[in-house]
Amino acid sequence: MSITTNCGLGIAAALIVCTSAACTGSKKPEATSQTTQPTTAQTTSATTSSTAAPQPMQQALIADVSESELAQFFSSMPDGRDLPAGSGTVMQGATVYAAQCASCHGAMLEGGIGPKLIGGRGTLAATPGNPPVKTVESYWPYATTVFDYIKRAMPFPMPGSLSNDDAYAVTAYILNQAKIVPDDATMNKETLPKVEMPNRNGFKDAGH
Repeated sequence: MSITTNCGLGIAAALIVCTSAACTGSKKPEATSQTTQPTTAQTTSATTSSTAAPQPMQQALIADVSESELAQFFSSMPDGRDLPAGSGTVMQGATVYAAQCASCHGAMLEGGIGPKLIGGRGTLAATPGNPPVKTVESYWPYATTVFDYIKRAMPFPMPGSLSNDDAYAVTAYILNQAKIVPDDATMNKETLPKVEMPNRNGFKDAGH
């Protein structure tokens, strides 16, 4: 009974579809080789254009980029071998920080829109319910990386706008507030790599 009923319904549905098509005059377009298959010439042309050498204008744009302009996209090495010239003191850094950093990271470096910058020592070995607090005290193994990040990525609305002197000064101030360097510290390309970060030995090579 169910087989007969299903067959009947199927035939009825087919008739409805056919009748509807006849009434509307719709007709399925026929595929043609011109619309579906690219010619050999078209294929060859597309392949050639995708592998073509840079045009003169492209070459000129590449040639116009200087090494100093590219330098802003590369991080300084942890040992400080390519740190730029300049210097800054803790006192100078306090002024720069108040003007450029406090609105995001808090007047006392406690965090706000941006993350907190100090505290959190010993928290990376987190336990359930106590997530790690990642700051320059707990997470950053190299002081040179602190400078590099500040120089290239801060302040948030205008990354890269700080001078080398200002970046060194802010680095000195943050390290001082984290109780890593003394109040009279001056940071530059010679002194910064010598700073021993609290968690310097808390990291291991990936292969070990």
